Amino acid sequence: MKNQIMLITYGDSLGKNFNEMESVLEKHYQGAVGSIHILPFFPSSADRGFAPMQYDKADEKFGSFEDLKRIGEKYELMYDFMVNHISAHSPYYLDFKEKKDASAYKDMFIRYSEFWENGEPTEEQVDKIYKRKPKAPYVDLTFADGTTEKIWCTFSEEQIDLDVTSPSVKKFIEDTIEFMCSHGASIIRLDAFAYAVKKADTSCFFVEPEMWDLLYDIEKTAEKYGAEILPEIHEHYSIQMKIAEKEFWVYDFALPMLVLHALYTHRGDRLKHWLDICPRKQMTTLDTHDGIGVVDVVDLLSPEEIEETKELLYSKGANVKKKYSSEEYNNLDIYQINCSFYSALGNDDDAYLLARAIQFFAPGIPQVYYVGMLAGENDLELLEQTKEGRNINRHYYTLQEIDENFQRPVVRKLRDLMKFRNECPAFDGDCLCESNGSQLRIIRDNGTVRAVLEADLETYKFQIRVG
Repeated sequence: MKNQIMLITYGDSLGKNFNEMESVLEKHYQGAVGSIHILPFFPSSADRGFAPMQYDKADEKFGSFEDLKRIGEKYELMYDFMVNHISAHSPYYLDFKEKKDASAYKDMFIRYSEFWENGEPTEEQVDKIYKRKPKAPYVDLTFADGTTEKIWCTFSEEQIDLDVTSPSVKKFIEDTIEFMCSHGASIIRLDAFAYAVKKADTSCFFVEPEMWDLLYDIEKTAEKYGAEILPEIHEHYSIQMKIAEKEFWVYDFALPMLVLHALYTHRGDRLKHWLDICPRKQMTTLDTHDGIGVVDVVDLLSPEEIEETKELLYSKGANVKKKYSSEEYNNLDIYQINCSFYSALGNDDDAYLLARAIQFFAPGIPQVYYVGMLAGENDLELLEQTKEGRNINRHYYTLQEIDENFQRPVVRKLRDLMKFRNECPAFDGDCLCESNGSQLRIIRDNGTVRAVLEADLETYKFQIRVG
């Protein structure tokens, strides 16, 4: 995987389609972006692409696979595969709904009547499940013949879970991975991966050893095309460590809260501890299309420090309120906080640039979300229009807006910092972190070139030396 900045963006957020996104990168970000994670661009029925109806075509509003082929000649591309679920409006589920047991796709879905010993889980079994809903995870499906069954559904009713143990789903997974790899994907992100395996009397979340069997099967298919895979899991950092021990790429979802804690409290000891022990084969984040993860930092910050960081975010952040991460806006506060990273730092240019410098010096390959790349503030208008908490950080930028934002010094300075991170060979080497009160020092050294970040977590001033 290319050790350069990876941009995360929707196909219609830096301009209205793939072509406009490409023109933005060519105009403003040459040398600053090495790869692109294009969030789901397939025909979808919900969740801004994360309820895919099919994977063998691109939604026409974004463009085509021909566009992606062209863009892929300049940048490595990462695609999303929702291994856990598919759209309730997919041809597979619609056929099952129409034909029931006569459907060729009946084995793709998890029927409660077949999964549970007595057709229903006990209260104790439901309590064990790692849930995103206050009830057992299912949707009532009424078939064309008028009968009704409970079908496993972890997320929204438009996202129907797949039975990854069935031969038909195993073939579907293999075919999808092969299609993506042969149509431009260098990296495949496995969305909601930890939910994919279900087993009675377990949490149905990262169930071992079955999860490893699934991961190795997917890796085997991707390897035929020289592609990498990246499982996406939001949970205790120990899960990422466990995956990294087996030489897979992982996400650093702990870094955002640790950076906020360091900048809010003006102490770097907790951040230093994480940089010392974190996986090296990882993708680092400060912001993504989701909120700022809280659960990922448990035990890296104490419960009191987590609560302190959350409260400081609401008091120091710009235009962010607790209700934006509540049920009122379709979110659970314990899971994530909805806010752009720039606004989380009070729209403070110095604090924000220091946060990015820390990210770029941390072990791993940095991902920069498109809103973060433009130092974007919270989009309260889109939030209130949709009542979807995560939309606070999902602004749609026009080409004119992007040009206007590029006149801001913070945006240009971040672009230059991105170019430096891509060009300096020191980042292919080791990482050493030192912390003393508000003073933070991170050293990257490849044996030939050494880059040093020296920062003051109280004044937010920093300097970078290369030698």
